[in-house]
Amino acid sequence: MESADKRQRKSGAGFKEAFRGFAKRTADLVGTPMAFLGAVGLIVVWAASGPTFRFSDTWQLVINTATTIITFLMVFLIQNTQNRDSRAIHLKLDELIKALRGARNSVIDLERLSDDQLKKLEDEYKKLCTGKAR
Repeated sequence: MESADKRQRKSGAGFKEAFRGFAKRTADLVGTPMAFLGAVGLIVVWAASGPTFRFSDTWQLVINTATTIITFLMVFLIQNTQNRDSRAIHLKLDELIKALRGARNSVIDLERLSDDQLKKLEDEYKKLCTGKAR
């Protein structure tokens, strides 16, 4: 018999997986030209309805509220997919670094360095590219 803690972890993992799938599908959908054209179409319809509603405060509030809510929710969905993509790219690059003979394994965890440390390393690589390395 499963403990309540294990069931809770499984349901949490299930929610994470469901959210991941939803975020990916939504990001894929809203990143299409048709989604952009749909959004433009909605704005055109809203603007064209202005005279009917006498360009009232309520008429303006509808578009402001809708765009604010959509933007707020999209931030979380896009950030989720961006985090996953970034993590996957890092892992792929880490694998390449690990597999290449002569590559410095110390660069695998660069994302953990401070901005100053990254700048110093960047300057070092620029010197290597220009042939001015010590």
